[in-house]
This record gives sequence, C-alpha cells and structure tokens, in this order.
Amino acid sequence: MQRRQALTLLLGSVAALAAPFPALAYEVSKSDADWKKILSPEAYDVLRRQGTEAPWTSKLEYEHRKGVYACAGCALDVYSSETKFESGTGWPSFWKPLANAVQTSDDRSLFMDRTEVHCRRCGGHLGHVFDDGPKPTGLRYCMNGVALTFKPAAA
Repeated sequence: MQRRQALTLLLGSVAALAAPFPALAYEVSKSDADWKKILSPEAYDVLRRQGTEAPWTSKLEYEHRKGVYACAGCALDVYSSETKFESGTGWPSFWKPLANAVQTSDDRSLFMDRTEVHCRRCGGHLGHVFDDGPKPTGLRYCMNGVALTFKPAAA
C-alpha cells in the first residue's frame, strides 16, 4: 500500500470517529443539537460520538454503595451494583447488565476488533465488553463512568 493510500484510509477512519452517533430508531431519540443541550460536553462525546474518558477519572470507578447505574442519556437502568467489580482497568466494570438494558455491536474502529455496548433505549455508547471478566459470566463490561449515573438504593 502506498503512503498516500494508507494516509487516506487513516484519515477516513478518524473522520468517521468525529461524526455524530447515527440517529437510528430508538425509544428515546433526539436531534444532535438536543443531545448537546442536555449532556455535558464529556458525556456527549462518549454517548453520542463513541468517545472514551480517561481511565481513573470517573467518580463511579470508586462508588461502592448499593444501587443502580443508569444511562446518562435517557436514565434507563443498565447495571446493578451487585454485578460491579474491581477490574483494575480504571473504568467502572460489571460482569452482567440488567435484563433488556443494553445491546452490543461490532466495533472495528482504531484498527481494533471489539464489542461495543450501547443503551438499548437511546443508543448511547456506554463502553465495551471483553471476555476476561470474573465468574459467573466471564465477561467484563468496561463502561465509561461519564455515560452512567448512579442511583443509591433506599436505606
């Protein structure tokens, strides 16, 4: 491959990452402008543009109370604190989502082959799932904390 072809391929991949998340038919659907109004710039980048927050920057990484984690875009409950574990990766990690909460798709961006996890109600990008988690599932749902909110359990 010639240098020019490689550069064109790389720039095309980078441009695709900068494009807003595609507006598909989700239960909660908003225009790009409306998402920008209701989300912080960081949450918008992750949820709508498939960004990734820096590791160890989310307060949810250090959250240990009982409760539920919800999508920051549409407030759908997606994970229980009962399935959260310390993965050592710098992002909140879970071994199982709540029933009917998330969907997955292939993510081949940045020359990697991963499985993207997104909210089934608004399509927001939450993170990725890997097969190096604990029992009983063996899965590690590695989530961006900025894509989630925490609702503590009633005392």
